[in-house]
Amino acid sequence: MILKPMKLKAVIFDLDGTIANTLPLCIAAFKKSIEPFLNKSLSDEEIIATFGPSEEGTIRALIPQQEAQGVKDYLLHYEAMHDTCPAMFPGIKELLQALLDKGVQLAMVTGKGIHSTKLSLKQFDADGYFEILETGSPDGPDKVNGIKRALKKLNVEPQDALYVGDAPSDIKSCKEVGIPIAAAAWAHTTNAAELIPLEPEFIFYSVDDFQHWVTETIDTES
Repeated sequence: MILKPMKLKAVIFDLDGTIANTLPLCIAAFKKSIEPFLNKSLSDEEIIATFGPSEEGTIRALIPQQEAQGVKDYLLHYEAMHDTCPAMFPGIKELLQALLDKGVQLAMVTGKGIHSTKLSLKQFDADGYFEILETGSPDGPDKVNGIKRALKKLNVEPQDALYVGDAPSDIKSCKEVGIPIAAAAWAHTTNAAELIPLEPEFIFYSVDDFQHWVTETIDTES
């Protein structure tokens, strides 16, 4: 991969597995909130298979008759157990600040629901970094539209922005929008072997490497 310089006006971040190791927290909260209604245990794979919609959509898929209570319980457990993920990945806060110092606009587009997203950003003391926040839909994957909405609000063309995300679906969404992606392969929950064949413009295996590229090669001049 050639780390070519690029002009950049905005960076849009994913949340789970990108700025923090929140996926294990999500799965644990799902189990706590859903299993009592099903009266059986769920595997991580069974829960992950429902991902795409927001957590409301996951709960709807697994316990449709108890969706409202399941969502309420999920958020309670998610907040109560957030001390298992008390901070963002090391170096992320410095990365965000470095981008802001360069005059780059920051946004977040995540498949998470609005309530859990705000809980995590508050936990991380990071809610002041993102100018735009687009969250997921219970009705199905909506990242393509979320990225488009964020770009419109930022008044930035896709080629002048960068998305940072850890999932194969992130790469596919970015290709549909026409925005370059930096695939974040630094979380232990990310399988880089699934990302590489999808040909992201960039792939980084550590936050430090990504920050070095940001500070050394990103050109913010119009």
